[in-house]
Amino acid sequence: MSSHSHQNLHSRLSAAGLLVTLGIIYGDIGTSPLYVMKAIIGDSVISQDLILGGLSCIFWTLTLQTTLKYVIITLGADNHGEGGIFALYALVKRTKIQWLIVPAIIGGSALLADGIITPPVSVSSAVEGLRNFNPDIPTIPIVISILFVLFTIQQFGSKLVGKFFAPMMLIWFTMLGVLGVIQMTQNLDVFRALNPYYAYHLLTSDVSEQGFFILGAVFLCTTGAEALYSDMGHCGRKNIRVSWMFVKATLILNYFGQGAYLLDHQGLTLMELGSSNPNPFYLIMAKWFQPIGIVVATLAAVIASQALISGSFTLINEAMRLNFWPKVRIKFPSDQKGQLYIPSINWLLFLGCVGIVLYFKESSNMEHAYGLAIILCMIMTTILLNYYLILKRVKWYFIAPLIIVYLAIEFSFLAANIVKFMDGGFVTLFIAIILISIMSTWYLAKKISKSYTKIVKIDNYKKVLAELSLDLSIPKYATHLVYMTNSNRVDEIEEKVMYSILQKRPKRADMYWFIHVNVLNEPYRKEYKVTEIIKDDLYRIDFYLGFREATKINLMFKEVIKDMVQNGEVDVTSRYESLNKNNIIGDFKFVLSEKFLSNDSDITFFENIVMNSYFVLKKYSLSEEKAFGLDASSVKVEQFPMVLHAPERIEMRRLDHHGCETEK
Repeated sequence: MSSHSHQNLHSRLSAAGLLVTLGIIYGDIGTSPLYVMKAIIGDSVISQDLILGGLSCIFWTLTLQTTLKYVIITLGADNHGEGGIFALYALVKRTKIQWLIVPAIIGGSALLADGIITPPVSVSSAVEGLRNFNPDIPTIPIVISILFVLFTIQQFGSKLVGKFFAPMMLIWFTMLGVLGVIQMTQNLDVFRALNPYYAYHLLTSDVSEQGFFILGAVFLCTTGAEALYSDMGHCGRKNIRVSWMFVKATLILNYFGQGAYLLDHQGLTLMELGSSNPNPFYLIMAKWFQPIGIVVATLAAVIASQALISGSFTLINEAMRLNFWPKVRIKFPSDQKGQLYIPSINWLLFLGCVGIVLYFKESSNMEHAYGLAIILCMIMTTILLNYYLILKRVKWYFIAPLIIVYLAIEFSFLAANIVKFMDGGFVTLFIAIILISIMSTWYLAKKISKSYTKIVKIDNYKKVLAELSLDLSIPKYATHLVYMTNSNRVDEIEEKVMYSILQKRPKRADMYWFIHVNVLNEPYRKEYKVTEIIKDDLYRIDFYLGFREATKINLMFKEVIKDMVQNGEVDVTSRYESLNKNNIIGDFKFVLSEKFLSNDSDITFFENIVMNSYFVLKKYSLSEEKAFGLDASSVKVEQFPMVLHAPERIEMRRLDHHGCETEK
C-alpha cells in the first residue's frame, strides 16, 4: 500500500466505513455500560452524591482520556496507516533513544494481557442477565461455549465478522441511547453530573466506601481506548473520529439513564433492588424487554472481544517485525489490507480466557482484575506519545502541560487500580510479566547474536569462488546455491556462509546467490534490487518488504530469476550437457544455518540465561524455512556453533614419547 493509499484510508469517510468501524473498533469500550455503574456502586448505599459523582467521573474520563487523548491526539500518530503501541514505537525509534524500547515492550505485553480478560468479563456480564429469569442457571458453561465459537470464527477474517457485527453494534448503541433517554426523562436532575465538582467531591470525601479508589471502577469505562488505537489500520482515522461522536453520545445517555434510575432508589443498596443479578444496566429495562436486552448484550459482548482479538493479532505481527516475538505462522484470511489471523495466538488467548472464567467464575470478581494491566499500557503510550510530539516539532509549551496532565490522570488511575492487585489484579500482571519476559529475551538474544556475528568482505573471496565454480575435481553440489544473509551491506557476508561454501564440505555450484530481506517500517511494499558481484558466478538480491507483507522467498526469488532471464542478465539453464541441450532449468538449493550455543562460549550468567531461554523459545517457533516460505525439499539446514566470548588461546606443553617434557 503506497503512502497515497493509506492517506486515502484515513481521509475516506463513508456510511459503509462508519458501520464497519462500529463493528470492529468499539466493541470493548461499547460494552462498558454492562459493568461500570455496578462496579462504582459496589456494596455502597445509593446516594445523590455517589451517583452524580460517579457519572461526573465517567463523563470527564471519556472526554479527557478517550476523546482528547486517543481519538483526537493519538490517532494522529499512525505509521503508514497502522496504529497501536508498536506502530508508535516504530515511529519514535528514529530518535535513537535506546530506553524507549522499555515502554514499548511493557505496553505491548499489558495490552495482550488485557486481551485475555476482556472477553470473559464482557461475555460473563451479559450472560449473567439470564439470572433475572432463573437465579440458579449455570453461566460458566454458556460463557465458555460462546468464547469457543468466537475464537473459532477468527480464521474467516474480520471482513466476514464485520458484515454481521456492524449492524449488530448499530442496534446495540441505538438500544443504549434509547434506554438511557427513557430513564432520563423521569429525572433530569442527572444532568448536574456534567459539573466536574461532583467528581471532585466524590474522590475527596467519604461518600463511597471506596473513597479515592473508586477511580479503579471508573477506569473501566475507558479500557477500550487502547484497542481502538491498535485497530486503526482496519477502518481509517476519519471513520473512527466521526463514528465516535455517535458512540460517545449513546454511552453517556445510557450511563446517565442508569444514574436517573438509581437516583429514584436512594437509601438502598443494589442487592435490595429485588433482583438476583442487581445490575443497573438490566434494571433500567422494562420486564418484557429484558430477554431481548440480554440477547443483544451477549452479542455485543462477543463483538467486544473481537476488537481485542484482532488487535492482538496486529500487535504480535508488529512484535515479530521489531524482533520482540518468535516467528509464528500468519494467515491472511481476506484480501483486505491489515487483516490477519495468527492461529497460535488465537488458541493461546482462548485457553487464557477459559482459565480466567474458571478461576474467577463471576464477572464481579473479574472486574477486580480488570484495568490494572491496561492502565500500564496507557501510561507507556503517553511516554511514547511525548517523544512523537517532540519528533513532530510541536512546541514544548503545548507538550509539557499535555503530558503532565495525562501522566497525572493515569498515575491516579494506577494508584486506584493497585488495590485490585490482591483481588485478582495479580493474574493479569502475572500474564503481562510472562509476555514481557518472552519479548525481552527474544530481543536481547537477537542483539547478543548480532554482536557476535563475524562479517567478512566478499572481495577477499571472489577469486576462490570463481575457481571453485570451475573445479571439476569437486563433485557439484547444486547448479544454483542460495544463501540467506543478514548482512546489510552488499559487499559483505557472514563468515559462516564462506565457511559453509569452502570448508564445511566444499560446495561447488555453477552460480551462487546471496539473498537479504529488509523489513521496512511501512506496511505494504514489495521491491527488489539485484547486484552482480561476479559475472555468471555470484549475485546478491535485496528484497524490500513492508512489515505486513508475507515473506514468500521461494515465489519471489522465482519471479526475480524470470525477470533476469527475460532481460538477458543471466542464463539459468542447467550446465549439465544433456540437460543444457534440452533447455532444462538448473536445480536450486537453499542452505540455511541454524545456530546452537557452543560449549566453548565463555559467557556471563545473564547472557547464559538469555541465550538458553532464546533457544527454548526457538524450538516452539516457526522454522527458518517456513518463515521464509521455502520449499522444504530444496533446503539444507546446517548446524553452526555460536561461540560467545571465545576463550583465550590455551597454553599446552608437549611431551616426547618417553613422557618427558621436550626442551624448547
